[in-house]
Amino acid sequence: MNKESKIFIAGHRGMVGSAIWRSLSEKGYTNLIGRTSAELDLRKQKAVSDFLEYEKIEVVIDAAARVGGILANNTYPYQFIMENMLIQNNLINGAFELGIKKFIFLGSSCIYPRLASQPLKEASLLTGELEPTNEWYAVAKISGVKACEAIRKQYGLDYVSLMPTNLYGTHDNFDLETSHVLPAMLRKFHEGKINGHTPVKLWGSGTPMREFLFVNDMAESVVFALENTLPDHLYNIGTGVDLSIKELAETIQRTVGHKGEIIWDSSKPDGTPRKLMDVSKMHDLGWKHQVDLEEGVSKTYQWFLKNVDHIKKVKM
Repeated sequence: MNKESKIFIAGHRGMVGSAIWRSLSEKGYTNLIGRTSAELDLRKQKAVSDFLEYEKIEVVIDAAARVGGILANNTYPYQFIMENMLIQNNLINGAFELGIKKFIFLGSSCIYPRLASQPLKEASLLTGELEPTNEWYAVAKISGVKACEAIRKQYGLDYVSLMPTNLYGTHDNFDLETSHVLPAMLRKFHEGKINGHTPVKLWGSGTPMREFLFVNDMAESVVFALENTLPDHLYNIGTGVDLSIKELAETIQRTVGHKGEIIWDSSKPDGTPRKLMDVSKMHDLGWKHQVDLEEGVSKTYQWFLKNVDHIKKVKM
């Protein structure tokens, strides 16, 4: 990959997109292109096509999506399926029609069936029912994976899909209504700490098993896919190691320094019982994560403390 190639990072201000931008910049890529949602509405087909053509984009990295946790998915199912399909379809088809030969599509481990055999293999896609609490987002992302696979199969273009496990890190969303489990926990424990180590109530039983990947490692996997021609269309991105939500809570509580009680609200849904990724395909090609959970949570909390007054929707 030429370091001067014109690379469009869709969603460059988000947690994942900004990490990809930082990683590519550090490696000497000098022609990175980004647009805010105000500058380019990715839901508008003509606007996306015109932009890609005018800027003469050579590579598209799709890190743009409407994302959120269980509450957000259950509350806004139509927005989660329709907006994500519009965004990715406009980017994928716009790139294809303009002859853009390299496209990296980012999705999520929620594309796999709820009760698929663990660890989750790429071959498990479409072999069973999805988790109901995030099926709207999952269906959208599955359609993106299959679109990229179809272009690759029919036209031989290097369109590849990377499916990360649960991501966290700097520039995350810490809003309690729309965030994922790890940043939501981090904020709750922080607020409990500064309010005199008051009890922290968490959703579910604490028994589900989850895998977490620091966002900088995700960015490195994208760089790996950018700089290499991967032989298949779909790859899991993760650590290959999981832990219970209870263990996660204890890790975050210890990092934050909260000394109060943890109360588990079993009336709230647990979601999928377990989601562990089989990452052997990427390992075999030479990519592996570098940041363990303790280090990643610590880095995330330090960033949170430095930026708490400016984080969207977080008002102490």
